[in-house]
Amino acid sequence: MDVSERLSFFAALYKVDENPDAGMWMLYITIVALSILVFKLGFAQKLPIAKTIIIYLFLIIGCTVLTFLGVFLPIAEGLVAAALILIIYKLRLRQHKKEDMKAE
Repeated sequence: MDVSERLSFFAALYKVDENPDAGMWMLYITIVALSILVFKLGFAQKLPIAKTIIIYLFLIIGCTVLTFLGVFLPIAEGLVAAALILIIYKLRLRQHKKEDMKAE
């Protein structure tokens, strides 16, 4: 069985099997960006700058492990799905708040 058949979508897109250095860095950047997006959309609160930096530092360190798992598991794909769900939720929430403001 060929390794390229077992790769996740983003790992295959970045050709991790053919060019591991560039492919892994691209996968890592994708996972970090999607993790930050999901964090901002779903969990972020107003915090002092030092605490925010610490949170993002640990988020970036944690994404290192997720990148290695993301070669064969759909980590980035799950983050895309989570981001889409949170974007839809935020849009609907904003729309609902506008309707409530008009009703009052």
